[in-house]
Amino acid sequence: MTYQEWWRKSTIYQVYPKSFMDTTGNGVGDIRGLIDKLDYLKNLGIDMVWLQPVYVSPQNDNGYDVADYCQINPDYGTMEDFDELVRELKSRGMELMLDIVVNHSSTEHRWFQESRKSRDNPYRDYYIWKDPGPDGGYPNNWQSKFGGPAWQYDETTGQYFLTLFDKTQADLNWENPKLREEVIKLMTFWAEKGVRGFRLDVINLISKDQQFPDDDVSVLPGDGRRFYTDGPRVHEFIKELNEKVFSPYQIVTVGEMSSTTLENCIRYSNPSEHEFSMTFSFHHLKVDYPHGQKWELMPYDFEQLKRLLSEWQVGMQQGGGWNALFLNNHDQPRALSRFTDDFQYRKEGAKLLATTLHGLQGTPYVFQGEEIGMPNPQWNDISELRDIESLNMYRIMQENGKTREEAFEIIKQRSRDNSRTPMQWNSDAQAGFTTGTPWIKVDERYPEINAEREMNDPDSIFNHYKRLISLRKEYPILTEGIYHRLDEAHPQVFAYSRSSENETLVVVSNFSNEAVEFEFPQDFVLEQLDGREHTLLIGNTEEKPALRKLISLSPFASYMWLIHDLKKLN
Repeated sequence: MTYQEWWRKSTIYQVYPKSFMDTTGNGVGDIRGLIDKLDYLKNLGIDMVWLQPVYVSPQNDNGYDVADYCQINPDYGTMEDFDELVRELKSRGMELMLDIVVNHSSTEHRWFQESRKSRDNPYRDYYIWKDPGPDGGYPNNWQSKFGGPAWQYDETTGQYFLTLFDKTQADLNWENPKLREEVIKLMTFWAEKGVRGFRLDVINLISKDQQFPDDDVSVLPGDGRRFYTDGPRVHEFIKELNEKVFSPYQIVTVGEMSSTTLENCIRYSNPSEHEFSMTFSFHHLKVDYPHGQKWELMPYDFEQLKRLLSEWQVGMQQGGGWNALFLNNHDQPRALSRFTDDFQYRKEGAKLLATTLHGLQGTPYVFQGEEIGMPNPQWNDISELRDIESLNMYRIMQENGKTREEAFEIIKQRSRDNSRTPMQWNSDAQAGFTTGTPWIKVDERYPEINAEREMNDPDSIFNHYKRLISLRKEYPILTEGIYHRLDEAHPQVFAYSRSSENETLVVVSNFSNEAVEFEFPQDFVLEQLDGREHTLLIGNTEEKPALRKLISLSPFASYMWLIHDLKKLN
């Protein structure tokens, strides 16, 4: 299979190393823990493992504050461990994708430490330094995505430096060609070690409007993001990376796109543009944000979820782009708790989300624990949380008038720590993750929800994922089929088809805890369907329903059928 083809049929597994598997007893996951679990991932059918940052870091943002891009953090192991990981993956027919964080670095990075020594230091232009504003305050009114102003004052040189995230994460200056050379050098270092994938963190923020204007709040949310999101030179910078690193080393790339547009993602991922293999976008994971506000609560908007997924399917297909498919990652609450009933219908809900997502066009990503149905953990007190964003917002929400109880309820549902609790391997103490005290609590439900139990159950969530991953390799229609939405704004059901010249795939999912009926639209007539004309590829109930114009669906039922010679009325 060619470089162009293999990753389109593949499934990528995301490992949050701090919480995956600890082999030393210090309560923090490590590279050797991942090596020990590679057979588990091979059994699941994974083709590539995305390893989140294991670089030297003060860990203010769990490794996304990098202090040395070419050294392994001792908490995670050694470079020898890393090299062994690459070898062991390749021996099992898998590849490694490494997280690259180059919109910003830690303020403990040598470059930044040099840059703050004086205004004429050679490293000064590796970062974005500005004089105080006319009133002696911040250079502009941009806000950090973690809360508060996006500028930090430095007493030594009397200037501010830009920090779009944590105050210890200084934004790099991509206008400086020497900085870009350094980025190319560090990516080449890892490619030479056998890394065959890069996930690029908030990569569409690297080009800033060089006027650095105030945000007049004419476009919400008014925090300055419109002046640095998909900025003026971003495509130029990415093409340079592709020319110097991605193409020569045949690297599979996925760009994490913050607050982006469909049009830009088409451009980022269309092969003719020579930028990325695929993109992550997040619009579909903001459907429970009232007026775009993450730190407020509301039930998720089901119709908006379906509309956004459909728009990106159709748009990326028409524009020649490629989606990275996901509902879970290290920055999101567990989709199982967010979009389904994670108690009474946990198994059905987990399988429904998997079937719905894996039937779409793109490359699916599985976040650790998703494949065994891990829900949001049960939080009892704010002291159990570790996420810097959550702790900042807990304080800010109370400063803005919310009670402690109101703020904590929001944190429980929104915190990134929901996805960061330790992987639940078995029913032993600490879910088999560590023999010591874990860096963050293990969810209390691990005796019932763990990988060992899942793997021993033929009807488990794990084995459902395994089947879906296998189907993508077996049926080209999952890679190539054209998307059509079929449910006509049904209040409980999401239904769509993927069609090719000779066959059609149909996915129907009931996102409610009630039994419902679904009728296909009039222009989608199915005639004389029997066992020879359609096949149920996968479902999540004991019933094996035939595909008919009118279908009865039990709570959270979800099915995928393959149909031959589908007839439509003109």
